[in-house]
Amino acid sequence: MTELDPLTDVLDGPMYVVTAASGGERAGCLVGFASQCSIDPPRFVVWLSVANHTYRVAREAEYLTVHLLHRHDRVLAELFGEETGDRVDKFARVGWRPGEAGSPVLEQVSTWFTGRIEGRIEGGDHVGFLLAPVAVCPPSEGPPPPLLRYRELGDIEPGHPA
Repeated sequence: MTELDPLTDVLDGPMYVVTAASGGERAGCLVGFASQCSIDPPRFVVWLSVANHTYRVAREAEYLTVHLLHRHDRVLAELFGEETGDRVDKFARVGWRPGEAGSPVLEQVSTWFTGRIEGRIEGGDHVGFLLAPVAVCPPSEGPPPPLLRYRELGDIEPGHPA
């Protein structure tokens, strides 16, 4: 148990898949630590575990693509959360296209943006990537579907320990 557990036990934030490309490699992982952090200029930060393959690719990347998951994206969350790019090509199992500097854009996800990496923030076992948006998917018509939340993925076995 940590000092933050009483607070974090009640949080139920949205879940994301973050993708990166560098040095001829693609990577992506399930992320629960992410947030807008500035309005003007617009900035967003995603936190990647230093233990996972996506972090190693993202260290050398110029851009990351952040995909906001909806409830109907659970299978995608399982793929990017349970498998590790050290052993599996996750992109062979999903439709995607290259975005800025090759950063993969997942075709089945309707809400995403690509951000230029403006800085990196050491945060213990995770590193924050400060992103300036350069491409944002167009909004869809009608109300958005419900988001996929942290508590809904409690049964996922991570590909790497956090």
